[in-house]
Amino acid sequence: MFGIGFQEILIIALVVLLFFGGKKIPELMKGLGKGVRSFKDGMNGKEEKEKEEEK
Repeated sequence: MFGIGFQEILIIALVVLLFFGGKKIPELMKGLGKGVRSFKDGMNGKEEKEKEEEK
């Protein structure tokens, strides 16, 4: 199978930049980071611990 090389990654990055624009990308990355953090917290049971502490 074929791997993704540097040229393909560069082309994908340029297409994303053209599609979303330079101002929108930081907002997308911030939202992605919050989503990943929330997912990790959910996997570790952090949310359940916080609810138990509130009671």
